[in-house]
Amino acid sequence: MALFARELGSGSETIALLHGFGGSHAAWTHVQERLADGAATLAYDLPGHGASLAYPEAGSAKVAAQSLLEDFATRGLERVHLVGHSMGGAVAALMGILEPARVASLTLLSPGGFGPEINHRLLTRYAAARDEAELRPCMEAMYGWMSPVSDTVIADTLAARAAPGAGEKLIAIAAGLVRDGRQGLLPRERLEAFRMPVSVVWGGLDNVLPARHAQGLPWRFAVHLFPDIGHMLPDEAPDEMLTIIRRTAGLRE
Repeated sequence: MALFARELGSGSETIALLHGFGGSHAAWTHVQERLADGAATLAYDLPGHGASLAYPEAGSAKVAAQSLLEDFATRGLERVHLVGHSMGGAVAALMGILEPARVASLTLLSPGGFGPEINHRLLTRYAAARDEAELRPCMEAMYGWMSPVSDTVIADTLAARAAPGAGEKLIAIAAGLVRDGRQGLLPRERLEAFRMPVSVVWGGLDNVLPARHAQGLPWRFAVHLFPDIGHMLPDEAPDEMLTIIRRTAGLRE
């Protein structure tokens, strides 16, 4: 089964946008539309999400990484700039480990896999939310204190989990995010070996994956900390994320 991707723009460089747990390609709408001014862009629904709900064995970062690499090969893409948020960040980093020659750059926004702590209780409630009354408090907890949660974000999130079986799939994926309350770690020695440009971005008010995960990273990584932003960086600070993505990928601003 093929993954769903919203395709936009054209150019010599290709950027793949990978959303976080429980999201969809819609999380990148504003960023993608502006990136498409100078590059070909692909905003994916990861396995088990949105229009990629029925992807076989969806759930783990490894399955997602392998499915994306296979999709790149099918499209004839030799090198791709990867942008991943949260779980999508873990997937992007894992792709860099599995096939570094295919990854032109990595922009990782509050990525999973960089430290053991994760707010699994919040993510479990988020996965189980079926209406606005249940979903909005979860989303409010994921955003920074001064960042509003728009009605559009709520509507997009509910729409992505409205298909039969979508809610059950999210709950199953949430259960697999941790073992004994901790998330799995990307191997540090493999991250140290990266030679492509890498930017890591974190919000100081992140209530899902703590900003201290950005400490002590390999010296080649460019680290950006936004003290007043929460976990939902693409939506809370799209202009700032756009600038970092372009600089990391070596695109004109």
